[in-house]
Amino acid sequence: MNGKHSLGDQDTGEAEADFEDLGFSTRTIHDPFPSKFVGSIPGTSALSACGRAIKVGFDGPDGDLSATTQLEEKLARLEGAQAGLGLSSGLTAFRTFVRSLLSAGDEMIVHRPVCTDTAYLMWEIVSAVGAKLVATDLSDEKAINHSVTARTRFVYLDTPTNPLNQVLDVARISDRAHTHGLKVAVDSTLATPVLQRPLEHGADIVLHSLSKYINGHGDTVGGVLLGEARVIRQLREESLRHPHETAISPHASFLILRGLNTLALRMDQHCSAAHALALTLEAHPSVAWVRYPLLRSHPDYETARRQMTGGGGMLAFGLHRGADAAAAMIKRLRLITPGGNVAELGSFICGSSRLTTTRHLPLAERELCDILGEGVIRCSAGLEDAEDLVEDLLQALDFE
Repeated sequence: MNGKHSLGDQDTGEAEADFEDLGFSTRTIHDPFPSKFVGSIPGTSALSACGRAIKVGFDGPDGDLSATTQLEEKLARLEGAQAGLGLSSGLTAFRTFVRSLLSAGDEMIVHRPVCTDTAYLMWEIVSAVGAKLVATDLSDEKAINHSVTARTRFVYLDTPTNPLNQVLDVARISDRAHTHGLKVAVDSTLATPVLQRPLEHGADIVLHSLSKYINGHGDTVGGVLLGEARVIRQLREESLRHPHETAISPHASFLILRGLNTLALRMDQHCSAAHALALTLEAHPSVAWVRYPLLRSHPDYETARRQMTGGGGMLAFGLHRGADAAAAMIKRLRLITPGGNVAELGSFICGSSRLTTTRHLPLAERELCDILGEGVIRCSAGLEDAEDLVEDLLQALDFE
C-alpha cells in the first residue's frame, strides 16, 4: 500500500493536500480523506444523503451533507474554485448571476453570439434587470478597450462557442478585463473541468449547464456557478429569494453526482470520436470546411492547445453544395440521430435551421448577434465506437 495516502494521524489539511495530487478521474469518484460524507463506498454517500435530503429539503441531520451540497463542493474542487452554487438549470444559473451582480444601467460585454434561442434568452434576462449587453468580437485583443464604459461591470463569454466551436483566449481576455477593473465570467459547459478550467487562466466565475456532459445521460437538468466564496454567498442569497425557480432537486443532484463519476472517461471517448469525425470530414471532397479545436486548420488551434487538454465532443462543418446537401446527408444517417440534443451518450446532428428559426432577437437589437449560415451542420459525438460513427458519416455523404 502507498503510505502517502494512509490517514494515520494526518490532519485534514495534509490529507486534502495529498488528495489534490491525485488524478482527475480519481478525484471525480472519491472525496477528500478523511471523508466528511457518510458511507465509505463511492456513490453510497451520495445515495444516502440524497434520501435524507428528499425528506428534509435541505442538509441532512447531524451535519451530513445533502446531495446538492456534495455536488457543489465536488464541482468546486474539480474546477479549482473556493465554492459553488447548484441551481435548477444552466439558464437559471445565468439568470441568478445577472440578478445578483448587475443593476439597472449596468453593461456587460459579451462575445457576439449567433442568433439562437440562447442569445435571445440572454438578451431577455439582462434586459429584465435594466442592464445592457454590449456585443463585440472578443477574439480581437483590443475589443474590450473599445467597448468598456463607466457602466461596464463584467465580460461574459462561452468557450468553445456553440455551435461554431470558436476558442477564446481566457487568459488574454481576463488580463485585459482586469486592467479595466472588470470581472470575467466564462460558460465552460462544452469543455467541462476535464478539458478546461477557466479560473486557472484568470477568470472570476465559471458557469456550467450540468444537463450536458457533466450529467451526461440526458435524464436531468441543473446548473452551477463557481468562484470565490464571497461571490458565491452573494449569488446564493439571490437564489434564496426565488427558491421555487432556482432550487435544484436532490434527485437531480444525485443523478449528476452519478454522472461525475465517469466524466473523465466519457470525455475521453467523446473527444476521440469527435476528432475522428473531424479528420474524416476534413479529408472528404464534399466538405467545404470543418471547425474542431484540435484540427490544425482551426483558426484558434494554438489557443486550444494552450488552454484545453482535448478538443471536446462537438464539431461544426459545411458542405460545398450547401443546405440542401446537408439535409440530404442528415436523412441518410443510420447511427447519428437527427436532433438538437448535445453532450449525451448518443451522437446527434442538426442543420442550422434547427438552431436559429425558433426565436430571433428583435430587429432593433440585431447588432447583438450574427446570423448563422444556412449550410452549417452541428454534430455532437457520442460514446459509440468511433469507427462506426465514421462509417455512418461516410455512407451518408455518398448521396450523389
